[in-house]
Amino acid sequence: MARRSTPSSTGSPAGPRNRTPQPVRLRRRTFGDFVKAFFAFVALLALVVGVPGALAVEVGWPLPSEAPSLDWLQQEITVTTFLHILTVVVWLAWAQFTACVLVEVKAAVSGVGVPGRVPGSGPSQLLARQLVAALLLVGATAAGFTPGLSQLGHGIEGNQQGTVAAAQATPGLFAQQQEQAASTAAALAEQASHAQADADSGTAKAGATKFYRIQPPEGRHHDSLWEVAQRHLGDGRRYKEIYQLNKDRVQPDGSRLSEASLIRPGWIMEMPGDARGGDLVEMPDAAAAVSPEVQQQIHDYAKSGDHAKSEDQAQGGDQAQGGDQAQGGDQQGADASRVSLPAQRSAGDGAQQHGQTSSADSADSADQAFGLPEALLGAPLLAAGLLGALGRRRRQALWQSAIGAVGGRRGMEPPTPTGDALDVQDALLVGADPEGVRLLDRSLRGLSAALADESRALPTVYAAWLSNGDLHLQLAQAAGKPPAPWQLGQDQTFWVLTRADAARYDDLDTAAPYPGLVSLGTMDDSRLLLNLEAVPGIVSLSGREADRAAVFASVAAELATNGWSDRMTITLVGFGEDLTPLAPNRLRHLDGIEALVEAMEAETRQRRGALGAAGHDSVLTGRTGPAQHTRWAPHLVLLAAQPSAEDAVKLAELAADASRLGIGYLVGTETGHLPGAAWEMEISGDGTLRAPLLGLELAAQMLPAAQQQAVVELFVQADPEHGPDGPTTTPPFLVDISEQGRPAVYARLVGSYEIIGLEAPEDERSALLHEALALLLLHREGVHPRVLSSALWPRGVTDDVRDALIERLRVWLGTDPDGSPRLTADATGRLTLARSVVSDLDVLRSLYHEATQGKGVDSRVVRGRLLTDALVLVRGPLLADRAEGRYRWLTHEIVDAQLPLLVADIGLALSEFHLEKGRAEKAIEALNAAVRTASADERLWHELLRATHATGDTDRLTALAADLVGRSGARGLPPRTEALLDELLPSWRDGVAAAG
Repeated sequence: MARRSTPSSTGSPAGPRNRTPQPVRLRRRTFGDFVKAFFAFVALLALVVGVPGALAVEVGWPLPSEAPSLDWLQQEITVTTFLHILTVVVWLAWAQFTACVLVEVKAAVSGVGVPGRVPGSGPSQLLARQLVAALLLVGATAAGFTPGLSQLGHGIEGNQQGTVAAAQATPGLFAQQQEQAASTAAALAEQASHAQADADSGTAKAGATKFYRIQPPEGRHHDSLWEVAQRHLGDGRRYKEIYQLNKDRVQPDGSRLSEASLIRPGWIMEMPGDARGGDLVEMPDAAAAVSPEVQQQIHDYAKSGDHAKSEDQAQGGDQAQGGDQAQGGDQQGADASRVSLPAQRSAGDGAQQHGQTSSADSADSADQAFGLPEALLGAPLLAAGLLGALGRRRRQALWQSAIGAVGGRRGMEPPTPTGDALDVQDALLVGADPEGVRLLDRSLRGLSAALADESRALPTVYAAWLSNGDLHLQLAQAAGKPPAPWQLGQDQTFWVLTRADAARYDDLDTAAPYPGLVSLGTMDDSRLLLNLEAVPGIVSLSGREADRAAVFASVAAELATNGWSDRMTITLVGFGEDLTPLAPNRLRHLDGIEALVEAMEAETRQRRGALGAAGHDSVLTGRTGPAQHTRWAPHLVLLAAQPSAEDAVKLAELAADASRLGIGYLVGTETGHLPGAAWEMEISGDGTLRAPLLGLELAAQMLPAAQQQAVVELFVQADPEHGPDGPTTTPPFLVDISEQGRPAVYARLVGSYEIIGLEAPEDERSALLHEALALLLLHREGVHPRVLSSALWPRGVTDDVRDALIERLRVWLGTDPDGSPRLTADATGRLTLARSVVSDLDVLRSLYHEATQGKGVDSRVVRGRLLTDALVLVRGPLLADRAEGRYRWLTHEIVDAQLPLLVADIGLALSEFHLEKGRAEKAIEALNAAVRTASADERLWHELLRATHATGDTDRLTALAADLVGRSGARGLPPRTEALLDELLPSWRDGVAAAG
């Protein structure tokens, strides 16, 4: 992969490291410094020694010599008493000030860290710091061992923020302004010109290196890497080059540079080869102005840098030269796209810290995950999309089974996942963040609607960061002030929306503005979403084939199922044929690159013509117009196969104008170089996604092959057309419905929640225990402890709290007469309930199964009794009285769709049972009972019309028709219902109009 070449990282002769020796400019002590130090010494002596001496001589000991009695409280307050009280206050103030002096002196002498704060002593500690600083500044090497002096004259609270940190106060993403690009290019050109001039003059010495020593503060001014880069490199934004040269190298005081904003006086900084200025020094052997001590420090520091970077320089130089040859004019555009981690960190530093923490987190999570796939646990947006799509697929299968649309009636029970599929399903339940997806979707659509109201076009967005719940958008160029509640970020190209403001948005009927956003990975606590649709060219991905495939699968799965997109086409080439079940309407697979080039040439021409005919300059302007819902859906191409040189050139030509047309290309490569690649990324074997030219280093979001296959299996099993068996009609858990099968614990879930057979738990934990039991009752196959934890505490909870609740639940449920606990864990660690713990939903399913497939098949009397008993159990919707904000996990379930279908089937079966004997009123009674729970089931209304028609009461049938019309609202009656009414009551329209 091409990397940006800098004199500090390459071994190219075009960029010699050092030129002319320059002496170190050290600040000389003036007469005024010694005067200040003298007065500081006198002040310290007077305050630390003089005050207690004067108090002891003039006032004496102010406290009583014996323990006070009650009579002491009744004595008159004299002048002496008042003076003693004031003396105690002065003694306390002296003690506080003395403690401040000791803290400041210790910090100055040790040279480690920022001085600690003495509680409640802001002004006192500030005075002590100024006096100690004035005293110590007269020493020749004071700056080397007094880190606290860098904040001389500043307030206590202000001491913690460096200059560079203030310059990066908001998330730095892609710095895309034209002014920044021009200044960066100018700085690089100036750097190259200086290097060439020095090379031509022959003054450069092989191996020479320049250094800068961080200067002590002067008044309120103190050194920062930004100012050093501004003075000696001509551009403050080049501070990152200085940081990368010196990161994690041991300084003379034994500490290390870990953040660009935290530097100390006396530290040594190796500088890029084109640095210039009087404060710099080369290897100081011949520089008489540098003290022997400093010479040795710089000499030792230089050795550590050369040893550590020799291998990297050779490798970086080769890659940079190859990158320059491959990219050519694209270098300037790449330099204009920089990414840095939110929360005031540079890309390199943030990535390193993330790498250190992610390994530890992985180890911890591996111990806690009980074998669940970590790839999905750490991908909340992907997991939420997959979970939502899987739920929709299962509901679709239920309805298709209910209306007999596929292969006749096959039941409502989808197969229960096992093995890897079950682990992946649990990982989806644990890792999903549906609230985050909802906020992201509403925020983007709300932004689009607000801009449309102001008659403004959508700005081009290159990327988005999700950081601590806040959304940061990086624009390609400044687009003015964002609409409220959005705010400007670091500059005109950053738009920020806080989580609290995002919650103010409701669902809006507007087109998704940025459907091409997709998660790439995380950097510390921030998640990056790249807008593939807006990239000005191709995005290439290099690395091992298996690692690339995992990234491509993750991108494809999220694009196919995410919740912030409407319509889109995702073309997969070279992989992903088995991924199409995730979203058959979005995903399409092509066999080869030739077919892709042919299809994209035609579509590119078509989109250019459509944009011109519509008068739009890009698809973004079309998404805010009146036809926003019908046009300008994105087309994202994911090409995992390595294209040939000829095909690569064709793709580069197609991608040149792709961002304007709403087309994005992500292309895999083995070599790391592709013509027309605007952004180049590389995935390593440890899961790190790097894009050096963008300043990116992320923990990549991946979907390895094993998890990919398990996810696809879940979707295939949910497909109503899958396999000859399809969904089964047998409930997952059958109970003994005879008198001998009376359960020990009986929970009513259909309607209001009631429990029979257990004492009420403690009030403060009752809600959690009831919710946990309901979750277990709805999943007789078992519930993973982490699934239970994420369901009860969506925002997370510690393992000890979860385990304590499970233990309380086990104690509350108790044991069976044989001593076996009613709550146990199976071999996989999943929690399961004993058969003696039953819900009315279990009984309802068992009664219907027995009536239609058991004893009721051969006995009409038994069938009627079982169906009647089943319908009596229906008291309303599932968990009808659940508290607000609880049972949110039900949104991931299909039981809320299964229950109405089951009730409708029971009502229809009982109605048929009565109509066989001509008991129309009984049939109507059963259907009305079922309608109260399954009012949206069209089958019930059709059967109710037929049963009412069987009574021969035309007025009653007309009233029912009017009721149906009123329920249908503006949508009107479904065509099949109208057709049935035309058959049963040809004059129903006139009757409804008269009734209305």
